[in-house]
Amino acid sequence: MTSLVERSCTLLVSYEKSSQTIVNDVKGQLEEGDAEDKIDGMKKAIALLLNGEPMPGMFITIVRYVLPSEDKTVQKLLLLYMEIIEKTDSSGSILPEMILICQNLRNNLQSPNEYLRGCTLRFICRLTEGELLEPLVPSIISNLEHRHSFVRRNAALAIKSIYGLPNGEILLADAPEIMENFLSGESDVSARRNAFLMLVEHARERALGYLMSNLDQLANWGDVLQMVALDLVRKSCRAQPQDKGKLIKIILALLASGSTSVIYECANALVALSTAPTAVRAAANAYCQLLVSQSDNNVKLIVLDRIEELKANQRDIMQEMVMDVLRALSSPNLDIRKKALDIALDLTTPRSIEEVVLTLKKEVVKTQGAGKDDKNGDYRSLLVQAIHSAAVRFSDVAGSVVSVLMDFVGDSNTASALDVVHFLREMAETNPTLRPVIVESLLDCFYQIRSSRVCTCALWIIGVYCEGDEAVLQGLATIKQALGETPFYSEEEEETDEEEDAPDASPSPG
Repeated sequence: MTSLVERSCTLLVSYEKSSQTIVNDVKGQLEEGDAEDKIDGMKKAIALLLNGEPMPGMFITIVRYVLPSEDKTVQKLLLLYMEIIEKTDSSGSILPEMILICQNLRNNLQSPNEYLRGCTLRFICRLTEGELLEPLVPSIISNLEHRHSFVRRNAALAIKSIYGLPNGEILLADAPEIMENFLSGESDVSARRNAFLMLVEHARERALGYLMSNLDQLANWGDVLQMVALDLVRKSCRAQPQDKGKLIKIILALLASGSTSVIYECANALVALSTAPTAVRAAANAYCQLLVSQSDNNVKLIVLDRIEELKANQRDIMQEMVMDVLRALSSPNLDIRKKALDIALDLTTPRSIEEVVLTLKKEVVKTQGAGKDDKNGDYRSLLVQAIHSAAVRFSDVAGSVVSVLMDFVGDSNTASALDVVHFLREMAETNPTLRPVIVESLLDCFYQIRSSRVCTCALWIIGVYCEGDEAVLQGLATIKQALGETPFYSEEEEETDEEEDAPDASPSPG
């Protein structure tokens, strides 16, 4: 039982509890059926075996009746079956019947069907028994020269897998040299990626030498190959700190890649490997570029998280990028806008406050003509809160935003209008020089106020900060005008209400 638990499992298929009758039916399909029956029988046999059903004699049946089939689907299922069967006895020695399997694999590797060759090579990647692999090595190497790229890329993957085994260096002693020669003449990106990955994992010095000799072509490598090169540089920087400066330049070169995945990983690598201002600035620029170029909201949120992490450790450099972060406000997603505003406000300095406030004012004006939906109102509320926060920290800019925000005290979105009037109240309390301007502007747009809560706060501002006889009279006149002509409640309306409220005096039916 212990040995069964410790065995690795590369395939899992759910299947209902079986019986001996089903096992016999499967054998019948494999022995007497056509290709379709054999396919169905092999699927059942695999499912039964994976779920622990004992099937004595099934292997011999498959060898006699399924192994000779030329149907590629049957051969694919045969590979899956060979993947899950026990190949060794209790002492760890290869079972004698595995010789038949080995011969079948060799035939598949020489098949005219490139699909069958490729599937067989992928299957070989999962084998760990050296006795099975040793006779197959020459056929695997010969497949590196096959005309079809599907076969070549899987042959490279098989060599990588075999060389990584405990006795891999014995089975394929010259594998690194073979892979390096293969890289020089190969044109398929995926095949080159598999070969280069083998060198990175098992012959790093040779991989680094190949990379250095092909730096002029690095920009033309496919993104999957560039990702492996980046992984090599990252590992080499940790293993050889003395060469970090030279290797960081490779990462900076990879930032010019056309793949957004490569750019993102390069930026992460720069942040992890270097604290030099040039490297950090390059990473920050890459993040900001992704922030604008990507349409996926999840990607933007991930990039903003990275920027926030970078802000905590490299604040001085990130303060230069505050306007680039604000470019994320072009996204219609409210979560992205909120996160971008929070980061930008935290990075704002006296040097950049004017540009930041100017951008926020432009965004507020855009919301004025963008319709009256809930998202637009919520976004305007975020902007008002951001301007409020900036004006509290940097009082010099308060006067420049009062006139812009005054247009929104009558906003149909009560939350947004409240934010504006609370901002005006705080500015009036903390900036005595702005009080006359705030009161005058508030009186001019008082008639636009729609919310009682906003009106209450506006009346408080007018009542407290109207200074001088002229301002008081103007305030009273504005309030009187907003109230309308007296009496506020006419006699006719009062009589009508009394009639409606009077109890019904008619006699009740007996």
